Amino acid sequence: MPKLNFSHTVKFSPEQMLALVADLASYPDFVPNCTDMAVRDDGDNSELALMEVNFGPISQSYTSRVIIDKNLMSVHSQALDGPFSYLDSLWKFVPEAEGTSVQLEIDFEIANPLIAAIAETAFANKQSEILDAFMDEAERRYS
Repeated sequence: MPKLNFSHTVKFSPEQMLALVADLASYPDFVPNCTDMAVRDDGDNSELALMEVNFGPISQSYTSRVIIDKNLMSVHSQALDGPFSYLDSLWKFVPEAEGTSVQLEIDFEIANPLIAAIAETAFANKQSEILDAFMDEAERRYS
């Protein structure tokens, strides 16, 4: 699967958007299909996040190492287990004259080839909906 790239400009500051994406524990409140999130500190600017997602009758959980970098204004996440051969996402928050350019890069591959044939396209399509959920949550939190 190729890398996915999304960009959205918001009226909020890079610091506000970083805080929103870094608020991992709140994901079940607004991220589509995320039903549970357990977060624990893993050292300097790093957290381990166990996320449970449901897609219809299918429930899957996986753990990611999440690095929050306030200097680079980024949140980098790599799956450590679960259904992926790899899942790597990078959020960047770039100041713009009237707010922030929120940039999201996602690179992934589902480990099971049979499931991948069915689910990779659906997973890729879902990412745009997830980005929209973050933009909606920013409006709710910061407006």
